[in-house]
Amino acid sequence: MTDKYCVIGNPIAHSRSPGIHTAFAAQTGQDIAYERCLAPLDGFADTVRELIAQGYRGANVTVPFKLEAASMATRLEERARLAGAVNTLRFEGDEIVGDNTDGPGLVADIVRNAGVALKDKRVLLLGAGGAARGVVLPILQHGPAAIVIANRTRATADELAAQFAGQAAHAGQVSACGFEDVDGAFDVVINATSASLSNAMPPVPASAFCQGTLALDMMYGKAPSPFMQFAASHGATARDGLGMLVEQAAEAFAIWRGVRPQTATILEQTRQQL
Repeated sequence: MTDKYCVIGNPIAHSRSPGIHTAFAAQTGQDIAYERCLAPLDGFADTVRELIAQGYRGANVTVPFKLEAASMATRLEERARLAGAVNTLRFEGDEIVGDNTDGPGLVADIVRNAGVALKDKRVLLLGAGGAARGVVLPILQHGPAAIVIANRTRATADELAAQFAGQAAHAGQVSACGFEDVDGAFDVVINATSASLSNAMPPVPASAFCQGTLALDMMYGKAPSPFMQFAASHGATARDGLGMLVEQAAEAFAIWRGVRPQTATILEQTRQQL
């Protein structure tokens, strides 16, 4: 019997997840069906319950339901608990297990696809919202020298940094500042703000970039974002978020099916479709 999965969001018609997961299934010989699911803005929980009743095995969750998915889960994996957000659900009997694959997807794209090691590197994370929250722990697990979280509202960045800096294993590695206080150049700069959605530029100083910096925007599109253009003009290698999208999907697929697909070909195919 074909196992059913979907991605839940509002809006959802733009989602590339069905094509990506269908390609993963063909590559790995898994018998699944994957579709888009438009949930009413006030009907996420009802939508999930209906999917479970229909025999779905799991679901991805996108905007604007990641926080609600975390609240609805009966059990959270550690990275989802620390992120406070869920983008992957699996349905196991009476349990709804919440996970977050955004961080592992980002790290996989940086380390595997871009070929940049994070160990002993200085990382600047722009933004302290949901997108940023999901990536701090997976980055820390690769042993960077430091992560600096910069945000327009300093208090929000302080709160996120304190959440991880308070753990003994990560003491001294995580700090926070306002955008205006970003100091020095970084090996990796990650734009986790929503600025690129409105074709805007986060207020990061040019001094954050240098030759050899990897500048990654979590957003993606046909053309480079203002952040990518700005970073490249100051010597950085700029990268968009499409690789992160494909890699986080591969992580979710592995959670559901117990096999991790190869992503290189599917990433190239997805880029050609932009």
